[in-house]
This record gives sequence, C-alpha cells and structure tokens, in this order.
Amino acid sequence: MSYLVLARKYRPRTFSEMVGQEHVVQALTNALTQQRLHHAYLFTGTRGVGKTTVSRILAKSLNCQGADGNGGITATPCGICAACTEIDSGRFPDYTELDAASNRGVDEVQSLLEQAVYKPVQGRFKVFMIDEVHMLTNTAFNAMLKTLEEPPEYLKFVLATTDPQKVPVTVLSRCLQFNLRPMAPETVLEHLTQVLARENVPAESQALRLLSRAARGSMRDALSLTDQAIAFGSGQLQEAAVRQMLGSVDRSHVFRLIDALAGGDGRTVVETAEQLRHNGLSAASTLEEMCAVLQRMAVLQAVPGMAPDASDPEAAEVARLAQRMPRDETQLLYSICLHGRTELGLAPDEYAALTMALLRLLAFKPQDFVPSVQPSDDQAAADGTAEKKTPQLSRPAEAEPVSAPASTAAPAMAPVAVPPVSAIRSAASAAAATPQPPVAEIRIASVQPEAVSAKAAVPAAQPEPVAEVVVSLAEPEQHAELDKPEAAPASACDVEQPEAQAEDSAAEAPEESEEPGPGDGAWAGMPDEAWADEGRWSDDADVDVGLPADAQPLPMHADAQEPAAPASAQPVPQVERTELGDVWQAVVQQLDEAQAIVALGRQLALQSQLVARDGDLWTLRVETNSLNQAGARERLRAALEAAGHARQLQVEQGAVTDTPARRQAVIAHMRQRIAEEIVTSNTLVQKLVREHGAKIVPGSIKPVSIQPE
Repeated sequence: MSYLVLARKYRPRTFSEMVGQEHVVQALTNALTQQRLHHAYLFTGTRGVGKTTVSRILAKSLNCQGADGNGGITATPCGICAACTEIDSGRFPDYTELDAASNRGVDEVQSLLEQAVYKPVQGRFKVFMIDEVHMLTNTAFNAMLKTLEEPPEYLKFVLATTDPQKVPVTVLSRCLQFNLRPMAPETVLEHLTQVLARENVPAESQALRLLSRAARGSMRDALSLTDQAIAFGSGQLQEAAVRQMLGSVDRSHVFRLIDALAGGDGRTVVETAEQLRHNGLSAASTLEEMCAVLQRMAVLQAVPGMAPDASDPEAAEVARLAQRMPRDETQLLYSICLHGRTELGLAPDEYAALTMALLRLLAFKPQDFVPSVQPSDDQAAADGTAEKKTPQLSRPAEAEPVSAPASTAAPAMAPVAVPPVSAIRSAASAAAATPQPPVAEIRIASVQPEAVSAKAAVPAAQPEPVAEVVVSLAEPEQHAELDKPEAAPASACDVEQPEAQAEDSAAEAPEESEEPGPGDGAWAGMPDEAWADEGRWSDDADVDVGLPADAQPLPMHADAQEPAAPASAQPVPQVERTELGDVWQAVVQQLDEAQAIVALGRQLALQSQLVARDGDLWTLRVETNSLNQAGARERLRAALEAAGHARQLQVEQGAVTDTPARRQAVIAHMRQRIAEEIVTSNTLVQKLVREHGAKIVPGSIKPVSIQPE
C-alpha cells in the first residue's frame, strides 16, 4: 500500500479543522449560515496556508446533501454524502479546478467558460476554481470579465493566487477578497504536536520548534519537513537530528555571540565565527537566528512585565540577554544583522562578511562601552594602530619630563585653582625676576619649504605642556636670525626656519635654563574662588581645571605686550551656582567615573539641573524635551538607585541655570583664556612676533589635557 504524505493525509475537510485562519472561517461560516452568498471569491496568501483547501470546503458546503440526502447549504458539510466524498477525491463533475500556471491562455479560459451555460449535473452549484489566477494572460482575463461579473445563479467562481498585485483591478472589483495569513510558529507547533500524537511518532519539543520556525508560515511546508525529519531520524524526531537536517545554527552559538557583543568581547565574537566556519554552519542562518532572538529581546525590553513562555527552554536565556544589552544596542544589532544578510553574497567569503557584520556593533559602541584594555605604545606602533597626529616639535629623550614619584602622585585628578588672567598679568613683573622655562609647545610653520632645525633649552624636570599653539612666520625677508645657545643641556622643541636663519640661536637660552625654586612662580598667593553678583565666574575668580599641583606658569616680562592673537571670543557660559547643583555635580561625577551612565543616560545627567529632592524622589529639569526619553530616564534612574541616591526620578522641561555641562563649559572657557594668556606672554613667542613677524594662527591655542600618573 502506498504511503500518503502528512500534508495530504491531514488536509482539513471542514472549517472546524482549519487552523490559523479564523477570520476567513468566521466570515464564510456566517455567510453560509445566513445564505448571503457572493458569486466570486478571491483567496490570497503565501504557499501552504489553505487557499485550495478552503475552496474545496466551500464547494462541499454549497453542494452537501446531508447524511439523509435532504440537506441544504450548510457551514458544516457532512463529509459522507456523495458530493462531499467526490469533491474530496476530485471526481465531482460540478467542481472544476483549473491550474492557471499551465492553462493560462485565452483558449483554456474560453473552454472553461463554455461549460457555464450548462446547469449542474449532480450538485446544487457549479463551482469553477482557478488556482494561481495571476498567471493568466491579459486576453484571458478580458475573456472572463463579463461572465465573472454576471454569472448564472448556479455558478460560483473561486480564484486563488499568491500574488494579488498581478491580478487586474477589473477582476479584483468583481470578487469578494479574503487574505489568508501566514501561520504563526506557535500555531504550527500546536498542529504538529497533534498530528504526531495521532501518528504515534515520538518527538522532542525543541525539534518541533525548529520545524515550525523553518516552515516560515506554511503549514504544508511544516508537514513536509516533518515527513522528511521522520525519515531522517528513523521514525523519531530529535533536536540534534532535525538541526542537522535543516542546517540551522545551534542557538547556543547565537547566545554566545550576543553575550559577547553586549560585553564588548571582540575575541569571543571572532572565535565563535571561526567555530561556525569549521562546523560548516550557514552564516545566513546565523544572522537569521540572531534576528529572531533579538526580536524577542526587544519585546521583553519594551514590555518588562511580560511573563516568558514556561515551555520554552530558551526563554530564560533570552530574558537574561535582554537585561544585559541596552535597548538601543538591541535595535542597532537587529538592524545590522537584518541588513548583513544582504551583504553575504557580496563578500568573497560569507564568514568574513559575518564577522564584519558582527564587529560593526563594537565599532558603533559608545566609547564608555569599550573595554579598558588598551595596547601599549610599542605594541600600537608595531601594529600600526598608533594615532596619527599633526607633527609637533620633537622632544629629545633627555628633555622628556620626569614623572612624579608614586608616593607624591595623587590617586585621582584633584582640581587645582588656576589664577585668572588679571592675576597672571599682575604677577608678570615678579616672574620676570626669576626666569623660568616655557611650558607651552610651539609649532613654527614657515611659508618656505626649506627649513632646518634649531633647538631651545628647557630643563628636563618641567611638567607636561599646558597648551600648544601654531605660530606662522611671515614673509622670508622678515625672518631674523635666532640666537644659538653655547651649551643646551636639554632640548624642548624643534623649530623649522629658513636655511639662511639657521646659523645663530637665542642668547637668552642659558638664562632660562635655571630651574625655579620651590614655591616660586606667578601662581603663588592667588585668591580663593569668587563668584560675581550676576551668577557667573568673574575675571578675578579661580577655576578648577585639573592641572597637577606642581605645575608652573610660563615666564612673563613686565613689559609684555598685548597678545598677538585675540583671546577666545566665545562668551562665558552663564551659571547660577546652587546648593542642589553642587550635590548633582558630585553625583553625576561619581556615576560617570564608575561608568554607570553612558550614551543618552549620561547626556541627560549632564544637561539636566536638580531642582528638588523629596526623599527617594528627585526632580530634574532639562531645556530640550528630546533628552527626556523613556529609555535614558529609566537608565539614569536605575544608576541612581544602584548608587543609593534615589529610587524615583521625575524629569520636567524648562529653563536651566546650573547643570554639570554648563559648569564644565565654564571651566573649559577659563582654561582656554589662561592658555592663550600663557602662550602670548611667552618670551619666545613675543620675540618671534616682535622681531620676525610671526603670527599666531587663530584657534591653534588649545589647552593640553594632563592625565594623572
């Protein structure tokens, strides 16, 4: 006896047996019950969702005679009368199925329509079923339009297609259209469980999940794959065998990849991709499985209270990854995986394309997420990964600054009061009596290509430069000779000059080589921090810029001229310092140093002002509502709660006057002004401007960030 495949053996024969198409079943059932019948029906949908099945059930409902032979139109055909049995077996004379894929010409349609003039031979209605109707030619469609619009009362048309866009609108307007939806994986899983229970085939639940996902919404495909899996597994369904048959990727690899991407572990990502290559697993299947997992993670992140499916063994791991990876990264990784599938065919190696697609998330991660392990300078230079910088004055080995002893170095960057510009100018005459070496890096950019190096002396024990500046020399005829020191114990910089000016050097260099004594300098005796009445730092206020405690200013002459380049023209940010602002500044600094807030959450903290504290409820105020996003607000609240500050967070929109970002802007502004004053008051800079026509390139003076030892 020949074997009947599951897809044909378990084809639904009544509306009650159909699964996943309740909306179509309900509409047809009500129409049959109330005798409100249309003359033409159009069923659309992807393959294997039941278009042909529902047309056969509709034909049986129209022609069912009942078990006693006295039945009428019904929504529940008996299945035992002659009309029902013959329609199921394909022998009913009044039910005609035409495959438009192979009979698409006007002659075939005209031959079918010639039978419309004859009344039914055995049944109550004559039913013409045209499958894949979109394959008909335009002339064939035109030939059936008149009959389709006004058929005899005993004739019913049933059309089915997988591509309704190719059906002419003249045909669509004459039909009652029903769209059959693809089956959900849960629906397919439930139906497969029932079918295999009837067949007495043992099956693992995870194997059935794989088959239901591989069916892609088609019940016929699911049953066909189940037949194949039964044969592959010798009468039983096991997860390992089904996974091997489908060539799908083990979800453990997917979970490992997502976990590594959430933690920024690039090594694990690359090693897992290589393992997929060695095992011969599909790269496209990997990205597809990752998309499925990321979609479930995004749902759990959007609806945190949703209870996971207890029957799904992967639900716990998906929930863990949803808590580990931020929402914005989940969305970004989903988009990368989705678009990465189209890039696999463009790359010479699909596994290389897979690796690049996965590493793309690490490249787009915020800097706060990047692991702190950085290569050394030697290793970076060997690997060619050292950052390319603008060429600056080369510092000889003997002139490199000496690091402070470990015992004297502060464990963290401690803010140091920096004098205002007016205080620096007032201390210029006192500093002139004690010459000190320059602390600024000066890059001389000549307009002539010919240049040679001349060196100026700087003691080796000086701190790192606090500013760097580009000085551009004027025309060649305006260049003067630079004096050359008799003996330079240390060199601080290389200055490019025309060849004609390389013979002499500066005479002041021996005097500047004298080291200052302890406590000397222009920064001694500066006043404490002061605030103006209008709520901002005044010119006589000190600013914390995070410089080392032993940093010394540049030497300045009493007859120092006005700077060659104007100071920063940026306005001083307005800040009204408040007590709550001091508290919020300390809290934000603590969270930022612990990397508890990143991305949008960090920006919300920096740009907001603390306006009220009511127990565990803190109220913040932001100027722009774009920062007040649910994700950023929840992330900041969680960080505050973890640090023991507040359990509830409320954010309102309004004008702000004291935010951490504004305070940082004020500090940066004052540092810029001080750096400009230090550079323009430098002896060498003044000499170049006065005697050689040099110019300070506008915007080239930048304070140098000094990192603690």
